Amino acid sequence: MKLKVETLPNYRIAYMRRIGQYGPANMEVMEKLKKWATEKNLLETAILLAIPQDNPETTLPEDCRFDACIVISKDYQLDDSISEGELSGGKYLIYEVKHTADEIQKAYTDIFHTLTNNNEYEIENKPILERYTAEMINSSYCEICVPVKI
Repeated sequence: MKLKVETLPNYRIAYMRRIGQYGPANMEVMEKLKKWATEKNLLETAILLAIPQDNPETTLPEDCRFDACIVISKDYQLDDSISEGELSGGKYLIYEVKHTADEIQKAYTDIFHTLTNNNEYEIENKPILERYTAEMINSSYCEICVPVKI
C-alpha cells in the first residue's frame, strides 16, 4: 500500500446521498452518479469521491449516510437533479489501494493500525474519502484519503 501526504483544496461537489447500512447499495448510488456525470459530459476528466459520512461503530446502520460525489468547477450550473456541497480541504494521508472490497477493507484495518502506532499524525474530525480519477478507475485503483493534523 503506497502512502503519501497531500494537501487537498476545497472542492465544490455535486453529490447523491444514500442513507442506510453501508455495503453493496453504496455502489448503486455511485453508478447513478456516474450515469448523471456521463450525461453531463463530466465523467472523462472527473474526480469522484465516495464519502461515508458516519462511523458505523457509533451510528445505527439504518442512519449511516453515504455520499457519491463528483468535483465540479465553481461556475458549473447544476439543476435540481443533484445536490451541491463543498468539501473543505486540508492535509490528508493518501493510501493507494487496489479497488476490490477485500483490499479496501484490509486497507482500512492497516490505516488505523498504522495511525494508532504513529505519533506523527492525528486523525482530524472530518470524513475519510475514497478518491477516484478516470485513470484510477480504468486501472482498478482508488485512494483512501484520511484527514490528519500534522
